[in-house]
Amino acid sequence: MIKPALPAHEAERIAALQRYRVLDTAREQEFDDLVTIARTICGTPMGAVTLIDRDRQWFKALQGLDGEQTPRDEAFCAHTILKPQELTVVADARQDQRFSGNPSVLGDPHIRFYAGAPLLSSDGYALGSLCVFDSVPAQLGTPQAEALRALSRQVSRMMEMRLLRIEIDHHQAEHDWYEAHLLEYYQQLEQLNVELSEQTRTDPLTGLPNRRALSAALTEAIGRAGEVAPVVAIVDIDHFKLVNDIHGHTEGDRVLVELSSVLKSQFAARGMAARYGGEEFVILMPDTPLQQAELQCEYLRESVGMLPIGRPISVSIGLAVHRAGDAPGETLRRADAALYQAKAEGRDRVVVAG
Repeated sequence: MIKPALPAHEAERIAALQRYRVLDTAREQEFDDLVTIARTICGTPMGAVTLIDRDRQWFKALQGLDGEQTPRDEAFCAHTILKPQELTVVADARQDQRFSGNPSVLGDPHIRFYAGAPLLSSDGYALGSLCVFDSVPAQLGTPQAEALRALSRQVSRMMEMRLLRIEIDHHQAEHDWYEAHLLEYYQQLEQLNVELSEQTRTDPLTGLPNRRALSAALTEAIGRAGEVAPVVAIVDIDHFKLVNDIHGHTEGDRVLVELSSVLKSQFAARGMAARYGGEEFVILMPDTPLQQAELQCEYLRESVGMLPIGRPISVSIGLAVHRAGDAPGETLRRADAALYQAKAEGRDRVVVAG
């Protein structure tokens, strides 16, 4: 293990940290929420908002394990603050000389993967980080890295807001001026929350809506359905595991992206196509008669067979129309049953649920 060096201008950095008056304060839901979003986007069980004091790492928010602080010499985030403008990513801590002998790597919680985005003060000092970590090695994709940076900026703004609230309490005479600035910060946070909400509802590989977005859209479509009930189709790539096993996951991802492009072009204007998980996609067709929906799925199946990806690809599709009084999950279950029937009958076909 290599102990972290002290940043340049350490005395000024500590002074900036103390200026925020956040060390040893109670946990706050706003910071916990940002950690939850970071873990969700990056797919890790653990995450934290950390602040690096003179000789300790203190947690303003911590999820996935217990504790209030750790020695600074053992803190991953003490390395992160050495590069204030960069994201620090450790794919496998056991293979990194800085952390291979770290007690948190050798013992509980057995950290292997770590990604941390520095928290910057208004005058540019790195005070700590928003970080996510896992007990298994992993990589961080570009969309997740960008989201982590965006969230770290929001944590920094949250700290600025705390400081503003304290100053407002001590400067009542200047209340109106501070209130205007506080409103501006809230407006900025609102906009960031809108952007982050969109990221948590989008699959980072394909750009399609994810399972969460589909669930909300299906519930809404059922609620406003008129005479024509919504139709749901579950699309599964036939023998997709062989593509990954024989040609590798990079090629498998290319197939998923190509199929997603077809789904966007055929259904974006009259419904929704979402990535449901793995090689499964779900198409929501509101206000579409079942016969027309079946023809659209047949056209999709034929289009997939003509994709210019250098190898034959086919899909099986299960189709179900929503029944009045059924829960959204029941409609998806019936479409899934029809999908399995399509597979059992030889794949590369569309089957309508009874």
